[in-house]
Amino acid sequence: MTSLQRAREGADMIRVAAERGLSGVESERGLVARARGGDAEAFEQLVRLHSGRVFRMLTRLLGSPVDAEDVAQEAFLKAWRALPGFRGDALFSTWLFRIAVNEGKRRLARDARRPTLAIEDVMAEVPDLADGPAGLAEAAELRAYLERWIAELPANYRAAVVLRDVEGLSNEEAAELLELDVRNFKSRLHRGRMVIRRQLEEFPQGRSPE
Repeated sequence: MTSLQRAREGADMIRVAAERGLSGVESERGLVARARGGDAEAFEQLVRLHSGRVFRMLTRLLGSPVDAEDVAQEAFLKAWRALPGFRGDALFSTWLFRIAVNEGKRRLARDARRPTLAIEDVMAEVPDLADGPAGLAEAAELRAYLERWIAELPANYRAAVVLRDVEGLSNEEAAELLELDVRNFKSRLHRGRMVIRRQLEEFPQGRSPE
């Protein structure tokens, strides 16, 4: 099979997998082994297992669901083409996430826009807000500000905050995905958090972001 044929088949599998559920309870390791041997159905199931998380991460990183969908497809196609060389030194999910993050970083490097990120949860440090209508309104307002603050972070800080505080990865996992040592990753994460913390301390109650 040529590279072009393999890419076209991979694109077809991604579209099919998005419309199908997982069948059976086969382990991920078994699916990876089958997919490495060229089993299209096994790869469809792997896509189904991981497409949601990959898409959400890329949406937060890139700020656009349309761009995230495009980059996610590129990442899955790249994974399909590279799968025969996957040796299992890391978890398949980690390997796949690294591909997706790298594709996202390439897209950011080509795109100087600073879009607004659609996020649901940002940082564990955000204080709890009171229940009731007033508290809910304040929570919605704060979320809008957090979306803007995350979007305005430099790309390297933003990636660290998204992977650690939004996706919930450990420092070690996030550092590996960004191809950093843990010390450098923690430095970027700290700087990104401090920017948001300063904004949070000045949070203007009762106002909406422009």
